[in-house]
Amino acid sequence: MAMVFWDSKGILLIEFMERGTTITSEVYCETLKWLRRAIQNKRRGLLTCGVVFLHDNARPHTARRTSALLEKFDWDIFDHPPYSPDLAPSDFHLFPCLKR
Repeated sequence: MAMVFWDSKGILLIEFMERGTTITSEVYCETLKWLRRAIQNKRRGLLTCGVVFLHDNARPHTARRTSALLEKFDWDIFDHPPYSPDLAPSDFHLFPCLKR
């Protein structure tokens, strides 16, 4: 399994997980720390300009630990609306990057 994070300019981080890994809040928070480092390295200045982060409402994403970390990062959270077929960012941003 892979967790992929991207912005409008391309892929920022791909985190490969071992088969059978359960994504807990702890695992997700460690990946978010790697994502923050990737943003620092690949998009210089973006962290000071502000990050708007979109993710769904899966348990690891909404856990207190995750919320506290994102608050510490001072990232704006854009909640993914449930049951919204209109908003599928991977269709527009991720899949074309993977095809290249």
